[in-house]
Amino acid sequence: MAAGSSARAARRCFSPLLQRGPHPLRYGRGFLSAFSTAAQQRSTGDDCGPEDPNDEPRHLLNENGLEHKAIKLEEQVRVLTERYQRALTDSENVRRRTQKFVEDAKIFGIQSLCRDLVEVADILEKTKECAVAEHNDPALTLKKIYEGLSLIESKLQSIFAKHGLQKMNPVGGKYDPYDHEIVCHVPAEEMHPGTVALVTLDGYKLHGRTIRHAHVGVAVESHE
Repeated sequence: MAAGSSARAARRCFSPLLQRGPHPLRYGRGFLSAFSTAAQQRSTGDDCGPEDPNDEPRHLLNENGLEHKAIKLEEQVRVLTERYQRALTDSENVRRRTQKFVEDAKIFGIQSLCRDLVEVADILEKTKECAVAEHNDPALTLKKIYEGLSLIESKLQSIFAKHGLQKMNPVGGKYDPYDHEIVCHVPAEEMHPGTVALVTLDGYKLHGRTIRHAHVGVAVESHE
């Protein structure tokens, strides 16, 4: 109805102009058509307003989608945070167990050696009891003591070998500053100069590493 009213108003205003030209009907139809279209566009624009109500559901859908994504992200952050906290707890437990294991190894690492040395202590105690016992024959007493000491030495060397401790036997070998410590020089009679002629203190190696140097006398050339 607004478009028809606008068209009639335009026709009344421009009717004198349309009658002056040589072809009033042709120009009149063109002008009327143009003004009618403009009136319709203006009327349509006025009726619709600045915002289209049909866009509101679309905005609501977009807001719902963003809210759903935000909820999913929050859930992922929560799950990752829980995993991180569990990983921290597990690593702390592993650290504590490892520290306890190291401390126990320091304390009880020689447990096997101590168990073997207890047997040596038993032999030594029996030898002492034999020495203080009253015997009519002193030779028998000395014999018992000697047997006990020999058994102790044999048992100790067996225990040392079991745990990787080995006594050096450098006599007749070449002097080695990494294994031997010279305490004296011996004239070389039947030995080559620079060889070990005697041992005053035994040296020991633990799994091939020298833990105590052997005190030795090295043969040297005699000057007459």
